[in-house]
Amino acid sequence: MAQVYRGGQPYGTGLPARLTAHEARTRTFDLRRRGVDPDQVREFQALVADELTDLHRRIRQLGEENERLKRALRDWQTMHARECRPPNEGPW
Repeated sequence: MAQVYRGGQPYGTGLPARLTAHEARTRTFDLRRRGVDPDQVREFQALVADELTDLHRRIRQLGEENERLKRALRDWQTMHARECRPPNEGPW
């Protein structure tokens, strides 16, 4: 389970830990009598690791964009709240 630190204390997020590109590149497999082609395994590991690297970079970029949009929305809401006039006083 992935750990996130908040206030210095770890807690579970309910999500499994992410596989890193390094883990994909360095994973070893048990040998069997007929086995597999180690070159094909390494080639596949490299492809998986590259895909993980791209996905993690994209996730980071989307998180940064999300934070930028949240800040822009908060700024707009603050500006809009200052410019809004209070409603007319009356029975309605």
